[in-house]
Amino acid sequence: MDSVTDEFSLARNKLAKDIIGEIVLSDNSDSVIKKWRSIFKISQKKLANELSITPSVVSDYESGRRKSPGIKVIRKYIDALLKIDVDRGGNIIRSFAKTSSSHPMISNAIVDIKEFSVGITAGDFCKFLNAVPVVRNNLERVVYGYTVIDSLKAITELSYSELVKLYGITTQRALVFTQVSTGRTPMVAIKLTNLKPALVVLHGLDVVDDVAKRISEVEGIPMAVCRMDSVDRIIAKLKGIE
Repeated sequence: MDSVTDEFSLARNKLAKDIIGEIVLSDNSDSVIKKWRSIFKISQKKLANELSITPSVVSDYESGRRKSPGIKVIRKYIDALLKIDVDRGGNIIRSFAKTSSSHPMISNAIVDIKEFSVGITAGDFCKFLNAVPVVRNNLERVVYGYTVIDSLKAITELSYSELVKLYGITTQRALVFTQVSTGRTPMVAIKLTNLKPALVVLHGLDVVDDVAKRISEVEGIPMAVCRMDSVDRIIAKLKGIE
């Protein structure tokens, strides 16, 4: 096995353990099961075919209508998600591998980060932050967490390749960029990644750059502007999302 394949296998196994642990330890295992299927962008029908069960069984587990599955069933469920992702090229697995192996400098640009056990729509996330949508495409997309990024620190301390890596490490979450001047730099970096955030929120600017808005529209990524007076207030507000 070559080093690249070995690293991917290790990343896959680690992600499997992390997901299984989250499901087993959660008080809302049905919601967590649904969350991860959504993150992998796999339909109930596709997952059911991989597991050789009916889509209604998957639906029952995700809605809580069926008794919470045991560890063996959960393991099969997660293995099926990962196998489908591998068959598609392994992009989701790689995105989480990048998160865990990021350069130490990258973490310094991250102000706050959080995962949700139950997702909320991008539109509701905006309302929670009193953020005004600028590009309203796909505000119904589900957000399963957020990352608050100090844009000024990221731009001044990181190379462009590191910026791209930082902005593209995860999927289906909100990226909140603070100390933004125009919004162009983060959106250009996002455009160069294969993975798209569920929402981009810009803080610290009055007018959004036209190029940034155009990228948001073309990529189908909703964008909003938050005009809270401080980053601390943003973080305090976000902490209230369960």
